[in-house]
Amino acid sequence: MSIGAARAEFHFQGGAGSCFMDFKNPLDYTLLMPDFIWYMILGAVILLLILLLRWYINWKAYGARESEARRTEDRRKKAAEQGLLVQCPLCSVHLLPGEDMISRVYRPMNVHDQYMTINGCPHCYPSPEPGVRRACPVCGREVPLEGGYLTARLFNKTSAKKHVIVTGCSECNKKNRAKE
Repeated sequence: MSIGAARAEFHFQGGAGSCFMDFKNPLDYTLLMPDFIWYMILGAVILLLILLLRWYINWKAYGARESEARRTEDRRKKAAEQGLLVQCPLCSVHLLPGEDMISRVYRPMNVHDQYMTINGCPHCYPSPEPGVRRACPVCGREVPLEGGYLTARLFNKTSAKKHVIVTGCSECNKKNRAKE
């Protein structure tokens, strides 16, 4: 018998037998291990791989959300420093450059004072973000999402920026029409 080789004796149901095994071969070690231990180790390794994969996916998703929020906050700070922030009259959220109000301006276009309606901004219209309240700046009541809007006057100045004055909401107008 050489070094590293051993003789193992196995008893089978049908009788006794002997087998010569070379322990240099890694598969020989697994033959001496009971099956349930082998399956437990295999199950533990698979479970560990699944947990690592789940952690990696969550880490990547959280990192993406966090970096997007950080980028948005940086853009908001930069716009505030330059004086470019505009506030939505319905939900009071500061709009970044590129985020536009959703509104309608009615004709005639050649006058300096025009009637307009404001439906909201990307944060409150067509579907409000969680925690955003659509309130009228004149009466303070909740402006409904379906059919609700602000009424305003748009002043087109030739020498300066356009100016908007909010005169009420669809709810204020119903109340004023009922009084008349």
